[in-house]
Formats: sequence, C-alpha cells, structure tokens
Amino acid sequence: MDIEQLKIVFKEHFAELPDAIYTAPGRINLIGEHTDYNGGFVLPGAIDKGITLAIKATGYDRIRVADIIRAFSMDYIELSDMRLAQVEAPAQPWAKYIYGVVREFEKRIERVRGFDVVFYGDVPLGAGLSSSAALESAFAFALNDMYGYGLSKSELAKIGQATEHNYVGVKCGIMDQFASLFGKQGNLIRLDCRSLEHQYVPFNPVGYKLVLIDSRVKHELVNNPYNRRRESCEAAAAAIRKRHPEVEFLRDANFAMLEEAKAEISAEDYIRAEFVIGEVQRLLDACDALVKDDYETVGQKMYETHAGLSKLYEVSCKELDFLNDSAKKYGVTGSRIMGGGFGGCTINLVKESKYDAFIAGAVADYKAKFSIEPKVYDVVISDGARKIG
Repeated sequence: MDIEQLKIVFKEHFAELPDAIYTAPGRINLIGEHTDYNGGFVLPGAIDKGITLAIKATGYDRIRVADIIRAFSMDYIELSDMRLAQVEAPAQPWAKYIYGVVREFEKRIERVRGFDVVFYGDVPLGAGLSSSAALESAFAFALNDMYGYGLSKSELAKIGQATEHNYVGVKCGIMDQFASLFGKQGNLIRLDCRSLEHQYVPFNPVGYKLVLIDSRVKHELVNNPYNRRRESCEAAAAAIRKRHPEVEFLRDANFAMLEEAKAEISAEDYIRAEFVIGEVQRLLDACDALVKDDYETVGQKMYETHAGLSKLYEVSCKELDFLNDSAKKYGVTGSRIMGGGFGGCTINLVKESKYDAFIAGAVADYKAKFSIEPKVYDVVISDGARKIG
C-alpha cells in the first residue's frame, strides 16, 4: 500500500485527509543473544518492514470533542474509540499499545491531545521481528513530532518499553524500541544494554543477502526456562564477584574468572555463563569484522553463536538445529537462531550466488522432515522511525 491509498482509507473513515504520515520499522538482531539482561551488547538493525500510520490532530478543534482517540487498524479491520481520561485500557489487544503510549506520554508532559489515526503493518507476525515495538515507536514518534513535545528518541524508546511493561504485560528489554527509533540505513547499532550508549556499525554486505527462515514452530515452555537461565547467570556473576568486586554483570567477566568460580556454582550455571561470556566477545569480534567488510568472519561468529545457544544455553530445538544444518549444507556464510529460542527463525547471511539453491533446498528439506513449509523473509537494513508524508 502506498501513501495515497492510506490517505483514501483515512478519508473514508474520518471524512477528512490526515495531517501527516509516519512509519517505524521492525528489527533484526545480527548477533548478541541473551546478553541484554547480562549488561552486555546487542547488534540490531531496523528493517524495511514496519508500521505506517496516517494521523490527524483533533486537539485544537473546538467544535469536536478534543479528548478522543479514534484509531482504525487496517490489519484487524477494527475501530477503537478511546477517551484520554478513561482508566481502563481498551478491549482490543492492538489498541492497548496505543493507549499505553498515550498514558506514558502523560507521565512526562502536561497533556496529550486527541487524534484520529489509520494504520497498517507489513511486519510478519510471530517471526520475531518486533511488530509491537514498531507500533509503539510509530505512535510515539508521530505524537512527539506532530505536537512538538520535544522528547528525545531515547525517551521515546523508554515510552515504548514502559508500554510493554505496564499495559501489555511483557517485561521486555529496550533493544526493539531502540532499534526501531534509531535505525539507520546501511548500519547496525551496537547498543550497550547497561548504559544505553550506542554507536553505528557499517553493514554494507555487497554480494550477500540477509534472509530469515521461519520454522513456524513455537514449543510450549514450562517452569519459566528464561527465568532459570537468568538466575544461572546471576548466580555465576555473584560467585565471580566474591573475588572480583568490579564484576557487576557477566558482561564484566572473562573465562579465567569463571574458571576460578567453577567449584562454587552448578554445572548448569557454569555452561550458561560460558555461553554469555563468549557471546559478548563474539559480538565485539563481529563488529570489528564489519568495519573491515569481513563478512566471512561475521558468518563464522553467527555459527558459533548458534552452537552456543544450542549446546550451552540450550534454547534451540530440533527444527532450528535442522535449519542451521541446512545452512551449512548449502554453503551459507552465517546462520543462527534469532531471538529467545525454542522456535521462531534463523537469520542467515547468504552469498547472492548461493541464495536460490539455499532457499529451494532448505525449504524442501524442512518440509520433507517436519511436514511444515517454512516461511522466508528477505530483509534489508533501513532507516528508523520517520515522517514520510
């Protein structure tokens, strides 16, 4: 859908044309998994798929009621009317994100004004590309720009994160919103999850493509495996801290420190920490390689990450391991699980000359093995939230 079509849909619902068009993207994370809650680094990038909205300010109109938000989702074909003063969140799950963003703005500024909005998305749902962060970032950026609230992008990212925490019930980190807002074409973002300092790392893979293979499975998780892994990391860091008080997170430790504490922690805690310490260094090595346009080394680090996530952190599954093995079989430069694990996608760095054979072979092999046809998503690193019309 182009901007003109979006304007037509807006006028059909609200009998006027919108004031402006905004968009915010989903994201990938090239490397750096389960490092965020260990104070480490991540390496996300905004992609060419996101949420686009047409919006009109109504807060200045004295004829109409100015404290109403009227939002139409083209994806769900639903309209939600929200009063700014209402206490309870709206019933529609998608509308809770808009409600949460508005509420978080009101904690930071005097008053949010009403608006009409129509929006749609082309971020594949369930693929781990953060469609929810794209939605939060699109609305936060649009309100901030349209009404001139003057909040920084960092504050807008925190608004998106707080929306997840307080109105959706997901205790996420800030990487997804940060990438959606700070994305820059041709660059990934090395984000320090402890300080929120960031720097752009060039990503210009001439002769390569970045593609996700969606396993289309998500295994049921019992007994909070993510919490258990976090507890393992905290236990290992605490044991190391006894000898090295400067170690706040595992991000601050090295393998020698971990070895010193080996007798004081469980075998499970040890291998979890072994993965995290290795992953922090792999990310830094990948950043160095990207600066040199050394994508073969980047690919090697991706494979090492998958092996660690599978064998040490134990968050893979047979489907994801099969896709990773397929990538090796078809000569893919780099491949790994993207996201928390137990299902979802692999992210693959593929030479263009091997792309067609890889996609055809991997899809056919996977379907033959699991009787499910995986989905394929090509992604291009793009700009973050912005006004486009």
